[in-house]
Formats: sequence, C-alpha cells, structure tokens
Amino acid sequence: MKALLICPDERFEVAALAEIAPLANVPILGKSLVEYWLEHLASLGAKEVLVLAVDRPDQMRAGIGDGARWGMRVIVRPDKRERTLDEARAKHQADDSATWLSAPNDASLMDHLPGLPKLPLFTSYADWFTAARALMPHALTPDRIGVHELKPGVWVGMNAHVAAGAQLIAPCWIGERAWIEAGATIGPNAVLEREVFVARGAEVAQSVIGPETFVGQFTEVRNSIALGSTAGLLRSRAMRARYTPPAWRRPRSISDFAKKNCAQA
Repeated sequence: MKALLICPDERFEVAALAEIAPLANVPILGKSLVEYWLEHLASLGAKEVLVLAVDRPDQMRAGIGDGARWGMRVIVRPDKRERTLDEARAKHQADDSATWLSAPNDASLMDHLPGLPKLPLFTSYADWFTAARALMPHALTPDRIGVHELKPGVWVGMNAHVAAGAQLIAPCWIGERAWIEAGATIGPNAVLEREVFVARGAEVAQSVIGPETFVGQFTEVRNSIALGSTAGLLRSRAMRARYTPPAWRRPRSISDFAKKNCAQA
C-alpha cells in the first residue's frame, strides 16, 4: 500500500517558523510534523510513502531517512512547487499500478496534525500554538520511550531534570534532556522542546520554547514562541479566543527578547 505526503511550502503567516527548518520538520512536542504523518500512515498499513518537498528536500531526507523505523520505504522527491491534492494524485498515481491507500488517506497535505484537521498549523502563530497545545493529551504514545506523566497534565521526557524546587503547572510538556532549575515556574500551557535549559527564577507560560534554547535567570516568557535564533511575541492578553499575528525580530538572546517582552507587558 502506498501514500503521498505533500510538504507545505511558503506560509507567509508563519514565515519565521521556516527559518530553522522546512515547516514539515519543525518540532512539535519532540517530533517533527512529517514524523507524526509517517506514524499515522504506517498505522493504516502503508508500506511506501512518497514525500513531495519544495523547501530544502535534502534536509527533509536527512530527517526522515529511508523509513525503516516505521517499517516502510520512504522516498523524498524534490518538487518545483507545492501541488494540490488532485495534482499530486494525477501526476504520481495515474500510471502507477501499485495499490494505494483509499481516499482521503492516499494523499495528504501536511498543514495539520493527523487526526486534528480542524486545527490548522500554518494560518497564524497562534493557531500553531493552539494545535501543539491540543496535541499534549494525545502525545504519550507507546513509542515515546521514557516519557511519563509526572502528575495530571504534566508530561516529562526521558533524561529531563526537574529540580525539587521547580514548579510545574498543568498543562505543560517538558522535552527530553531539558533542565529546569529550582525556583523556575513552567506552565500553564507551556511547551519546552528537547534540551531547553530554564535557569533559577525564570517563568515560562502560554509559550513554546524551541530545542536547545537557554532561558536565563528571572526571565519571564509569556505568550511567546522562541525557536532557534528567532523569538516572537504573540500580542494577545492570553492564548485564547482572538489573536493578532506577532511582530517578529531576531533577539541577541532569549533573555534579550524576554526583557523587551516584560517591558511591553
């Protein structure tokens, strides 16, 4: 059984997310979007998946590999532009005698998480955060080795260190090998990806902190997304109801960004 996956190309509403990786490779609770889709297709019985990528196909290929970890063959094929579902089917299925998964699973545009089609990822930064937050209760899957629910609504990854004096407020997600010092407060509605370091007295709420990011002492990060060298403030009073797309800039550090955030609060 075969299937097609279409990687989203440019999305100006969330352009900063694509600065660190193609949109299909951006981490969401410890996995990339394409990994969630490949797991989903494997559960449906797919044995071969063709991934169409316009943006940095080599990086997509490096992240996916040959598909062996999902028990399938995965081929990343560069494309000149993002195809519609009908275009992709016409181009790649018409002359192929192989058996494809039944529609709509035979071809998918990765602009949402599997099983969450009503929560688009790339229409705004706030929508991306909303989808990530909605995934939290469903992300503790059998393949997540070492991930456990420390207390209701608080998930902690393998080899993560949470000091005895740190406060974790549900819901929140602590990625693998994250380090949280005493006196730090994480949550509610906070996501720390892998290898995030949160220093003493820092606070992270209503925010996503990307992999390998340092949050300095007594830094306050709220209503924000910090990924790689980019950080942004979602200028809403809370992560709920209506949102305004953020103005993004490159900070010198997460602490530099947070100081400005606090000054504007």
